[in-house]
Amino acid sequence: MTVTELLSYDAALASYDPVMGLEVHVELGTRTKMFCGCSTELGAEPNSQTCPTCLGLPGALPVVNAIGIESAIKIGLALNCEIAQWCRFARKNYFYPDMPKNFQTSQYDEPIAFNGYLDVQLEDGEVFRVEIERAHMEEDTGKSTHVGGATGRIHGASHSLLDYNRAGIPLIEIVTKPIEGAGERAPEVAKAYVAELREVIKALGVSEARMDKGQMRCDVNLSLRPHGVEKFGTRSETKNVNSLRSVERAARFEIQRHAAVLQSGGSIVQETRHFHEDDGSTTSGRIKDNAEDYRYFPEPDLVPVAPAREWVEELRAGLPEMPRVRRNRLVQEWGISEFDMQSILNAGAVDSIVATIEAGADSVAARKWWMGELARNANEQGVVVDELPITPAQVARVAALVAAGDLNDKLARQVLEGVLAGEGGPDEVVEKRGLKVVSDEGALGAAVDEAIAGNAGIADKIRGGKVQAVGALVGAVMKTTRGQADAARVKELILEKLGVTDA
Repeated sequence: MTVTELLSYDAALASYDPVMGLEVHVELGTRTKMFCGCSTELGAEPNSQTCPTCLGLPGALPVVNAIGIESAIKIGLALNCEIAQWCRFARKNYFYPDMPKNFQTSQYDEPIAFNGYLDVQLEDGEVFRVEIERAHMEEDTGKSTHVGGATGRIHGASHSLLDYNRAGIPLIEIVTKPIEGAGERAPEVAKAYVAELREVIKALGVSEARMDKGQMRCDVNLSLRPHGVEKFGTRSETKNVNSLRSVERAARFEIQRHAAVLQSGGSIVQETRHFHEDDGSTTSGRIKDNAEDYRYFPEPDLVPVAPAREWVEELRAGLPEMPRVRRNRLVQEWGISEFDMQSILNAGAVDSIVATIEAGADSVAARKWWMGELARNANEQGVVVDELPITPAQVARVAALVAAGDLNDKLARQVLEGVLAGEGGPDEVVEKRGLKVVSDEGALGAAVDEAIAGNAGIADKIRGGKVQAVGALVGAVMKTTRGQADAARVKELILEKLGVTDA
């Protein structure tokens, strides 16, 4: 990889205004492909989920997936788009080995949804409106695996393997209008937009929108123009960026790269670029084709799509509460700050906390466990919290055991550890590990007597009025009981036995 010269970020923004365009592909969670009945289930043997239609064999005729149409309309409505009264599919012609038909069935000048917007909230509370150009339906390509090279890319590979199981899976491509006016916050806006869009998609239930599994990926288009100039600069397109952090890093890198090229008197090449997770850089892919190079023409084998207005309004009425509205409501209900909610959102824990509360926990306990012990565990594993092998109901059960006095916080953490390790549900872990709080007053009394007898000097200090010294005796009892006593009750017993009132 050649080293790319960069201008400092501050120097780049001192001379240029960034203009972005974000294209997000969302893989719909339908059971079958967009134009045939082949399964979309992940993990099957390569090329086992194909048929003459998705392989583009002669004489095969496509039939549109009705759930795919419905999902596209829901997405359009959630993004405040107009829904077309009449639209059709087109053939996007190009040759690439992972495209078995040598064309992609997509939409061109007649998308199903257009002219919308999505308001996104930045970390300091500022709201930025991103205008949506269009959301259109298309199909995914197959998957190429390049073997024998050092980078996993085609250059340097000895051969390539093709799996067409993914070919034909329904996609929605959501394209923004040029995003102007973000200035130095452009990378942050890009990240916030993709994050909010992901939350919307998940709320609609049309896709899991897992970026790490390729169910949602973003192409970051970026150009620079000198301050005071209206004409856009030449853009680059960083393809298939698959994490929120990477979207932000790709935008920032391209701002610095473009600025360095322009400041040195060079010209930006309109091209696709590859993003590298290891160092946050991009490298050249191929010269970018213009739309006319794809020779779009209407798909002759599919009838136009004309969704009835009554159906569209029925879908609109059935939309769930949108994520931003929901978060604002939860901030009020939980009595937390916007900053706290942003932390919960960043951890991917909103749904898990809500589900834990619905399972019986109070909001304080639900937030405590998901944003504490479980968030720490997720960070160590490099996953988001809702990917951990524990359910909201199990977390609610741990909270209930703590509330009932059967567990203290230390024991509760051990129970969570056991559940995550696959030892069973909370009650099973408590039983197997013998973790229940010692509540037998006789056993506790004996442990307290032992602590007082073994620490006579400290007991005398407490009797003399230094009540704060009781902590040492509480610690001794907790050590004796292996942390399985209720510390508050232990303190009460110690003071009772010493004839001291806790002022």
